[in-house]
Amino acid sequence: MMPLESLPATAGIAAPLAGASPLHGLVLSSLDDDQAQEVVSIPLEGKSSIADHMVIASGRSTRQVAAIATKLAERIKRAGLGPIRIEGLPAADWVLIDAGDVVVHLFRPEVRTFYNLERMWGFGAAAPAAA
Repeated sequence: MMPLESLPATAGIAAPLAGASPLHGLVLSSLDDDQAQEVVSIPLEGKSSIADHMVIASGRSTRQVAAIATKLAERIKRAGLGPIRIEGLPAADWVLIDAGDVVVHLFRPEVRTFYNLERMWGFGAAAPAAA
């Protein structure tokens, strides 16, 4: 498995990656449903103890970032996939959703470019690999 996986922005529900947990699949589907942009899933299993997957995505505006985060949190709770913590929702420039095995970072595009988490957590991957 490549250290960095990128999911194409397509219509419909994003297909979960091979071996993905129900939580990871729900996160990817929710982001796709809410038209998140540039969704990237980074597998962390065996590399970090913080989570099994880190998902990074962008919204076009603070309003969309907040809406994506709120809906994702509601869907995770409704599915009974564990407690979650949300940080950064009031400003919605960068929202962190800690769902246990999956950590989600939602950004406005300018903020995402500035912090460049894909590079930091990509573990040396030169470019995102299409899933």
